[in-house]
Amino acid sequence: MQGIRDREQETMKDIIVQKYGGTSVGDVDKIKKVARRVASYSRKGYKVVVVVSALGGTTDELIKLADQINKNPSEREMDMLLSTGEQVSVSLLAMALHKLGVDAISFTGAQVGIRTDSSHTKARIVDIGTSRIKEKLKKGSVVIVAGFQGVSGDQEITTLGRGGSDMTAVALAKVLKARECEIYTDVKGVYTADPRLVKNARKLESISYEEMLELASLGAQVMQARSIEVAGKYNVPIHVRASFCKEKGTMISKEVRSMEDVLVRGVTANKKEAKVTVCDVPDKPGEASKLFERLAEARINVDMIIQNISRTRKTDISFTVPTSDLAKTQEVVRKVNKEIGAKGAKYDRDIAKISVVGIGMRSHSGVAAKMFKALAARKINIEMISTSEIKISCVIHRTDADKAIKALHDSFGLGKKTLSRKKRAVRS
Repeated sequence: MQGIRDREQETMKDIIVQKYGGTSVGDVDKIKKVARRVASYSRKGYKVVVVVSALGGTTDELIKLADQINKNPSEREMDMLLSTGEQVSVSLLAMALHKLGVDAISFTGAQVGIRTDSSHTKARIVDIGTSRIKEKLKKGSVVIVAGFQGVSGDQEITTLGRGGSDMTAVALAKVLKARECEIYTDVKGVYTADPRLVKNARKLESISYEEMLELASLGAQVMQARSIEVAGKYNVPIHVRASFCKEKGTMISKEVRSMEDVLVRGVTANKKEAKVTVCDVPDKPGEASKLFERLAEARINVDMIIQNISRTRKTDISFTVPTSDLAKTQEVVRKVNKEIGAKGAKYDRDIAKISVVGIGMRSHSGVAAKMFKALAARKINIEMISTSEIKISCVIHRTDADKAIKALHDSFGLGKKTLSRKKRAVRS
């Protein structure tokens, strides 16, 4: 029996989980290219599990369709609708692999046993059954899994939130003990800033889980933040790379000492947040907690919070929420204001949160001063500030976001040309 278990472990140790996003499977030609790449891994002897997102633009189109029918659809029905996008892409990829002579089989999240809690549109994975996947891998099949979805304990289809295919891939890599989780996207890795905005943005060879988690949660669109959190917790190595070239990308891994030498790893902007200001809240114990308890009950993620100094036994409380949760937030605030006697609220969609991130901040001072100076030099006004050990974030007007990112990228010397000058100076 021990020999059988040893052989099984041996056959399973070369599992690679690959995830392809919507832009990677955006049309028939791209699906065929992905199939050729997957086939090359299979022919080299790897056991390949592929997680696929919906074809590029499909999810947005489905949301538009729902909006035309009902401006406030039930979350359960939205999960039923949006989960169909991935079913299309996994079956098409399986067909493309069959055409290449590679045995492959596609599954929905429910079919492979991805169990979640019952929170529609933002479900969390609680367990994954691996027996069906392992059975197919042993027979030499490529297993293709629909990302972004699972099934709750009461057999309801659920989805894992935007970017949830990353979560599917990382979770599968963890339970299958895969040697690596490869995330394929339309860029060559993780950059110091969005390369579509900052022309001299530099691709990073490596980045820590902590830094990547901050960048992802602050607006970098390379990976879903929750997937990075899980990867860091279980030490799942992630390789972010381009779908259609063989160049190495960026490795996301544990922090190593040399990473502390870099003051700032990257800058990012999030233009999908709104600022809420609740006016004239009675300045007495328990009033703020009522507000944030109700927001938590509605599963609204609150980020930055500022409370003004009370001068008239009244205070204003400002906080930010995702724009996708603004309608729910307004409803909660209206109810709480009646309960606590606050005098209305203001809502601002025209904001952006810009951030600088780097674990080197733990051991270096002056980052905030340098950031504020760079923004002031471009006459960019700061509305709110939030800090942690490894990041500083500022809320500014949305129209200033692109200008701010470029200014901070230059100020902290993150570009390709700046780095080359530094290396020449060290050599001389």
